[in-house]
Amino acid sequence: MPLSHDEITRFLKSVHPYDALPQDVLDSTARQIQVLEVEQDASLYELGNALPGVFIIYEGQVEITDENGAVVSHLGLRNSFGERGLFKDGRAVTNASAQEHSVLMLLAPDLVRDLASEHEVVSSFFDRTRGVRTDPQSLATSSIDILMAKDPATCTPGTPVQQAAQMMRDRHISSLCVTSDDALVGIVTLRDISGKYVADCMPETTLIAEIMTPDPITLSPTDIGSDVLHVMMERGIGHVPICEGSKLVGVVTQTDLTHYQAINSAELVRRIARAQSAQEMAHVTAEIPQLLVQLVASGNRHEIVTRLITDIADTATRRLLALAEEKLGPPPVPYLWLACGSQGRQEQTGVSDQDNCLMLDDSVSKDDMPYFGALAKFVCDGLDTCGYFYCPGDMMATNPRWCQPVRIWHTYFKGWIAKPNPEAQMLASVMFDLRPIGGTFELFTNLQTDTLAAANANSIFVAHMISNSLKHTPPLGLLRGFATIRSGEHRNTLDLKHNGVVPVVDLARVYSLQGQLPEANSRARLKAAEAAGVLSPSGARDLLDAYDLIAENRLEHQVRLVKSGKKPDNYLPPSCLSDFERSHLRNAFVVVKTMQSAVGHGKGMLG
Repeated sequence: MPLSHDEITRFLKSVHPYDALPQDVLDSTARQIQVLEVEQDASLYELGNALPGVFIIYEGQVEITDENGAVVSHLGLRNSFGERGLFKDGRAVTNASAQEHSVLMLLAPDLVRDLASEHEVVSSFFDRTRGVRTDPQSLATSSIDILMAKDPATCTPGTPVQQAAQMMRDRHISSLCVTSDDALVGIVTLRDISGKYVADCMPETTLIAEIMTPDPITLSPTDIGSDVLHVMMERGIGHVPICEGSKLVGVVTQTDLTHYQAINSAELVRRIARAQSAQEMAHVTAEIPQLLVQLVASGNRHEIVTRLITDIADTATRRLLALAEEKLGPPPVPYLWLACGSQGRQEQTGVSDQDNCLMLDDSVSKDDMPYFGALAKFVCDGLDTCGYFYCPGDMMATNPRWCQPVRIWHTYFKGWIAKPNPEAQMLASVMFDLRPIGGTFELFTNLQTDTLAAANANSIFVAHMISNSLKHTPPLGLLRGFATIRSGEHRNTLDLKHNGVVPVVDLARVYSLQGQLPEANSRARLKAAEAAGVLSPSGARDLLDAYDLIAENRLEHQVRLVKSGKKPDNYLPPSCLSDFERSHLRNAFVVVKTMQSAVGHGKGMLG
């Protein structure tokens, strides 16, 4: 179907990044676009072909498959495709065919490259790495909406001063914002009360309106920390209300600024290491969501954020072990406490339960076991108190199955490798992520080396582990390239844990098994797999880029929830993403699914 220049231009205005181009560039681009009309089942390109450019779907449906014929994506209106191969080496990395009669717009390679070189918005759109964030922000450049206390305490101008003072005392605060009909009209502080009301012996009937500071200076949530600092220094004040228009949305105090600077992983680790009880630690770990917000807002990469958060869990575990030994006495034989799951991989976010186990020296006797049962209970109960909730699958040291001598652990792994039934696959997947936390680390050394060698030598076990790794698939479907959860509490969202990062975690585990690599962290495994020749450089680069983008979207989603006063979770509504973000996230899922297909067909080196 022929399309006029105006029709092409109007359509491009609805597609990112072309909607951000200057009008003259948009007009020029529209004139250079080729409109293609293709029939159902028509091949648009095949893997390895020189690409004719980047396609945008104007009408119809397109299916993307990998080298093995596995479907990796279904695309519809406004979706583009072909860009990954074009910016890689100019050749297709997938196959594309029309699922139905379709109308496509084709941007030639030179046109796309020119747009990317001349317009940052286009370059950024096609840059799947999203850049490397290396310049952490300071307090001075942090957004005020991170610094401020939300839902500040208020009173009216007609509130008696004594009543206002009682409110501040009961809430342990040093100021009240004064409002009338939801509009901010003033602020009153403890200094106002002591310096005016008390010092001047004003009558008990004095109202707040008589001592408040009227029409105080305010800032917006979009301002930055330096704005607060400058206002406080210039005016000699310690409280700044934050307003959107006339509506009060928060307040920033000198205490808030001090608290913000004090919340860092090292400080939380220090406080936990000196805590005398799990309850005392819980007061510290309650600050982890705010630490998450601060770390992400400061531009830290996801692997740094999760490593720092995991360090806090490690410290809490070691402190609980020390407290347990103080209570129970010294252990009768050497032991080693290990973490698995996200803590084992050093990938904890704002949502974590506990997965752990105990390895005991082979000299342990039956009479010694009650000691370790009590130690496991003390530590696991303490972790639960700190917010690391009990594992729903009971993968904890409190389960006698996971509190055993090293020789039994050798037997476990040998049995799982020899007979890789579904339970064995699941347990091996969890236990291959073991990482020592506290105790005698030497108990783990030979077990890890022997197990990796035995597992790698058993091709049937490896095949089962590969099959197990493909059970979690990226959420690719018909709706804007995503398959959302269809029902229940999290309907119409993407599970960025089980369908986002877990598929990459599973792939990394398979690569580490194939290369007998000791690393537990997923990103470290991918890098080690490339260095060992298990994963091709291009495959490693693509998968690392995809993993980084998915993991960062997950953290950014959790941060949005924390900032809105909600508990962090892993369920992202695609509707909260821009076209730009949806396109990049979809491309990341396509990469993961392509790599899953390659591993499933015994082609892990491809990518």
